[in-house]
Amino acid sequence: MIARVRAGEAEAYAELVRAFTGVALRAAAALGAGADAEDVVQQSFFKAYRALGRFRDGSAFKPWLLSIVANETRNTVRSAARHRSAAGREAALTEAEPLIPASADPAVAAVERERRAALLAALDHLGEDHRRVVTYRYLLELDEAETAEALGWPRGTVKSRLNRALRKLERLLPDQRLPEGGEGR
Repeated sequence: MIARVRAGEAEAYAELVRAFTGVALRAAAALGAGADAEDVVQQSFFKAYRALGRFRDGSAFKPWLLSIVANETRNTVRSAARHRSAAGREAALTEAEPLIPASADPAVAAVERERRAALLAALDHLGEDHRRVVTYRYLLELDEAETAEALGWPRGTVKSRLNRALRKLERLLPDQRLPEGGEGR
């Protein structure tokens, strides 16, 4: 697909945009872009298009794009000089993509919303690197290798930071069942 884009086929890039807009919106929202998530994603796709010459053949597009989204989100949040609350991120995540199917039992859906809100609030108590690794690995459902590529870290760093972040989350959320730390999927 990237070769088609590089060859000037506009529809090929439109296909990439359609395929990755959802995950890019979730990433921007989870990383704190809040109401600016759509602008961040639009700017990220623009920057990705302009940087396609630097994209390594054979690499996965999603982690590469998400690293651009993360950088753009960080720049947007810094320039706006405002801190996004867990509730703001939750609202943005909910708007970006339905999290609970409409067919779900309302009681189960309410419990899931409460668990997600508690998790997002707990993420606010993590340092930026720990918050990012948990977000990429579990909220955006990247595997370990994709997480490492998106963050520009060695896999060992992903494992160790993920393990530390999950241990801290376990202390913050003692009644929640969290994934095992650091293992591959």
